[in-house]
Order: sequence, then structure tokens, then C-alpha cells
Amino acid sequence: MYSERERGVTLIELILFIMIVGIALAAIVGVMNITARSSADPVRAKQALMIAEGLLEEVQLAGFTKCDPSDDGGEGSCTIPEAWGQVAPEPAGPRPYDNINDYVAQADTAVAAFNVGGVLADANGRALNVSGYTATVAVTPEAVGPAGVQVGSGGAAADTDMLRIRVTVFFDNGSLALDGYRARYAPGN
Repeated sequence: MYSERERGVTLIELILFIMIVGIALAAIVGVMNITARSSADPVRAKQALMIAEGLLEEVQLAGFTKCDPSDDGGEGSCTIPEAWGQVAPEPAGPRPYDNINDYVAQADTAVAAFNVGGVLADANGRALNVSGYTATVAVTPEAVGPAGVQVGSGGAAADTDMLRIRVTVFFDNGSLALDGYRARYAPGN
């Protein structure tokens, strides 16, 4: 009736099939494991981007005047000029500051101006419900105009007419930096 060759699969063929399928499944599971581990990274990077955008917007929305907003001087005179950092008689306190230059103590130096009690906080000083993120801000006077001429008093002065704001958010083993610019709308103020 049946010949020897028509009876089915030998034990060696079955073992080889199981080994090949096992190796293929192990490779597929390994790739899925790597993909699953790194799939959270885009979420963390996206969250870092949202944090950076919010903090950059906060700084850009702060005032940018040559005189402190509480200055009682008349038009054109400035009894309390703005300087880097919060300088007396300015009222010290939590964010938001009354001027962009209050976020940093000196030009082109990154500081953790968004931390309250060691954690990131919103503009009202409330801790953000995110862990593993830190942020810094640096404010730098920028040269503008033809051939990069510094507008305003120049150099690292706080009364320049153009500022570059860099917010850097650090997370896991990476960082994300956003730059924004702010021009003084009324150069005499």
C-alpha cells in the first residue's frame, strides 16, 4: 500500500523545523523588545518640546523695556534702568518677572530660572507634574541691522534692542534647545 517515503515527517525533520521556527521567533521577539523600549523616547522628546515651547513663550511675553516698569520717571528719563537679573529696588519674587532680562543674572549664561524648589514650575510658581526634566534659559544681546551692527548701547548691555532667548530642556540622556528672538518695539523705552 504505502511506501516508506510516504509515511510522514521524520523526527530529525521535525526537530529542524522546531529549531528554525524557534530562531525566527526569538529574532522577532528581540526586534519587538528593542522597538518597545525605544518607542517611549519620541513621547519624552515631544513632552520636552512642549515644555520648551511653553517656557520660551513665557520669557518672550515678559516686558522688554529700558526702564523698570515701576519707574516713575517721565518720558525719556529713566530713574530705575533695567539691568541683568533682578536688581534692587525691583521686587524680588517668583516668576513671571517684569522684564526679559530678569530671568538671567548676566548675558549669555544659562540659568535654571524655571525651577522652584528643585522642580520645574509654571509661570505661577506651581510645580509641573513632569518628572525627569530640567530646563535652563540664556538671554543674549544680538547684533542686527546692516553688517551686524549692534543696535542700542551694544555688547552685553541689558538695554540692547534685540535679544536671543535660548531655552534648553534636559531629559533622560538628551536635551532639546529652542531659540527665540525678541525685539524692542519702542527703542526709546
